[in-house]
Amino acid sequence: MASNIDTLVTVFGGSGFLGRHVVRALARRDYRIRVAVRRPELAGHLQPLGRVGQIHAVQANLRFPASVEAAMRDSHAAVNLVGILAEGGAQRFDAVQALGAGAVAKAARDAGARMVHVSAIGADENSTSRYGQSKAAGEKAVLEAVPSATIFRPSVVFGPEDQFSNRFAALARMSPILPLIGGGLTRLQPVYVGDVATAVADAIDGKTRAGATYELGGPEVLTMREIMEIILRVIERKRMLVSLPFGLAKLQAFFLQFAPGALKLTPDQVELLRGDNVVSDMAQRAGLTLQGLGIAPDSLEAVAPQYLWRFRAAGQFQRKSA
Repeated sequence: MASNIDTLVTVFGGSGFLGRHVVRALARRDYRIRVAVRRPELAGHLQPLGRVGQIHAVQANLRFPASVEAAMRDSHAAVNLVGILAEGGAQRFDAVQALGAGAVAKAARDAGARMVHVSAIGADENSTSRYGQSKAAGEKAVLEAVPSATIFRPSVVFGPEDQFSNRFAALARMSPILPLIGGGLTRLQPVYVGDVATAVADAIDGKTRAGATYELGGPEVLTMREIMEIILRVIERKRMLVSLPFGLAKLQAFFLQFAPGALKLTPDQVELLRGDNVVSDMAQRAGLTLQGLGIAPDSLEAVAPQYLWRFRAAGQFQRKSA
């Protein structure tokens, strides 16, 4: 059986939440991995995911094309995972998710490398959210530079280090009330980070269709209310769920965008919740899904207890009621 050890994959944004799982999936398939990040000195946690010398971090910033080109040198494939949920300083949606994605794709084209780009189901040039608009612009820039690129659009991604289920569990630990923006009726299809990482590794293996856009969702479509209820069951806390109209939520977000940690909420994030975030019927019919890749997705309710136990009143020592 041929080995992948001579294939160098450069993973942009490989030190983040999704990145560490993608790096692990690629390492298990024997690829050599160059992790391109803004702060390589903070990427040491990736080293134990592979063998000695298999994973190497280098400095690159998508806002500076020269650094992207340097990171791509001699690479056989590129994976772009870079994305931001909120703007801050020079990290703007257009600069990172649109122009930055284009810079990676151009560098991959010039290096003759395969290209895998992770976007989001919310990508839409007509979106009222600037996040969604920039994601759509990024996809367009990638396909213009590398028409054969594989694009993945995951729904909201959950897992041990996420800013989704952990965030709501943290809020439940500090507040007796949890807000449901828009009444909690927005439909999502939470997808496990490990399943997304497997899909990315499959794309590097050449198992995806050239130039295709895949939509990745979990096994269940859930409303925000149902997701909150699952999280509360897992952490064994009772909290009041209160509906919050979009208008009032956006007003509160104007101030909460400057808040720390789990309290942070931006007006743009409120806009994203106005639309459902689920796999389209078109993608399902075309087989452009996890199931189409032969991946059986894990559910939020099955995986969350493995890492949300720390939000229970007594943590892992919480006694189960009879």
